[in-house]
Amino acid sequence: MPKVIEAHGVLNAFNLEHVIMHLEIVTSEKSLYSGEVDLVQLPGKNGSFEILKNHAPIVSTLEKGTIKLKSVEGDEIFFEVNGGVVECKKNMISVLADK
Repeated sequence: MPKVIEAHGVLNAFNLEHVIMHLEIVTSEKSLYSGEVDLVQLPGKNGSFEILKNHAPIVSTLEKGTIKLKSVEGDEIFFEVNGGVVECKKNMISVLADK
């Protein structure tokens, strides 16, 4: 049974520590990463941005730069990309990257 917590005066029926985000990073040629993460930092058109657990749904283009992720084990992993597209919905993050 999830622990009920209060955040900003609103009851939340989920303990966010147990929420899992899944990330897929693929190119047209291969899969670069597939796994659970705590955060993803992406090179957006208007600057770098992060996606954390329970992020609002988003679709965005990516510019040339570095994707940084933090795995649930605490490892920081980096990928260089030449652009691409990211979609985040219901803690599922999909990145189609230009390598």
